[in-house]
Amino acid sequence: MEHELQRLTTEARDTLATLQDIDQLEEFRIRYLGRKGHFSTIMRKLGTVSQDDRPRLGQLANSVKAEIETLFKERQEILLQDRKTTQKETTEDLTLPGRKPALGRLHPVTQIMNEVCGVFEKMGFSVAEGPDVETDHYNFEALNIPAHHPARDMHDTFYISDSLLLRTHTSPMQARIMENREPPLRVIAPGKVYRCDSDITHTPMFHQVEGFLVDKQVSFADLKGVLTVFTQKMFGEDLALRFRPSFFPFTEPSAEVDIACVICKGQGCRVCKRTGWLEILGCGMIDPEVFKMVGYDPEVYSGFAFGLGIERIAMLKYGIDDIRLYYENDLRFLSQF
Repeated sequence: MEHELQRLTTEARDTLATLQDIDQLEEFRIRYLGRKGHFSTIMRKLGTVSQDDRPRLGQLANSVKAEIETLFKERQEILLQDRKTTQKETTEDLTLPGRKPALGRLHPVTQIMNEVCGVFEKMGFSVAEGPDVETDHYNFEALNIPAHHPARDMHDTFYISDSLLLRTHTSPMQARIMENREPPLRVIAPGKVYRCDSDITHTPMFHQVEGFLVDKQVSFADLKGVLTVFTQKMFGEDLALRFRPSFFPFTEPSAEVDIACVICKGQGCRVCKRTGWLEILGCGMIDPEVFKMVGYDPEVYSGFAFGLGIERIAMLKYGIDDIRLYYENDLRFLSQF
C-alpha cells in the first residue's frame, strides 16, 4: 500500500503537468480524487493492513492526498490565468478607437426656461422663486380672486387643505414681493405650477414664468414694448404680433398676446386652426385692488404683469404637437434638443 501511494503521487504530479485546459483538469479530479477515484481505491485497502502499520500508512495517505490537492489547485490557477489572458488577447482590439461616453443634455423645457429668463434678465428683470405649496391667500385672495369668485373656476386646483394648495400659477410671487419691497420693481418668477388637467396640450404639472414691473407712470405702452422685444428675441424680429383684449382678475385692462403661426407664417394651417395666429401669453396692467392688498397707493404707482407657459413656448418654437412628449423620458425625443 505504501508503494501504491508513492506511485500515485508521482503519477498525479506527472499527469497534472501535461494538462492544458480546465476540462482536462476536471477529469483528473474525478479520476484521482473522486469518490471512485484512484486514491479512494487505495484507501479501501487500509482496513486490511496490520494494526501496527495502520497509523503510519493512514498518516502517509493523508499527506499524499494533501499534496495531490495542492498540486491540483496550483495547476488550476495557472490554467485559469492562461484562459483570461487568451480571452483578453482574442476579444480586445487595441487598434480600435476609444468609446466616447454618452453626454447628457438639458431637457428642452429647461433650455427654453433658461432662454426666456435670459431675455428678461437682459432687460433688467431680477429672478425670484417661491414655494410650490402655496396658501389660498397668496394664490387667490391677494390677486383679487376672493372665495366664490367665478375666476377660481379657471384654475383646476389641487387642494391640500382648506387653506393650502399646489400653486396654480407663479403669480403669488407678485404679492409676496410687493409686501416686502418698495417700488420700483422689475421681477420675473419662474417655476412649476399645478392644475387638474391632462391631454395633448395640458399636463397636471407644467412650468410658467410670471413677470411684473411696478413704478410711477408705467403705461400699457411699456408693457407692449417689453413683450414685443421678448417675442422678437424668442421667435425672430420678422414675426407679426398682436394684443387681443381678454380678462384676468388681477389685471385691468387685460390682454392675450398672439404671434403669427410659426408653422404657416400666418397663412393659416391645422395648428393655428386656420386663423394664422397662436396665443403665447396673457398680460395686463396690475389691478388697483392688488396694489391696495399689499399697501401700495394706486394713485402713485402703476405697473403691468404677464405670464407665459414654458411648455407652450417650447411647442411653438420646436414644432411639437403633444405636450406629453416632454415627460415620457423617451431619449429618441429628448436627444434632439
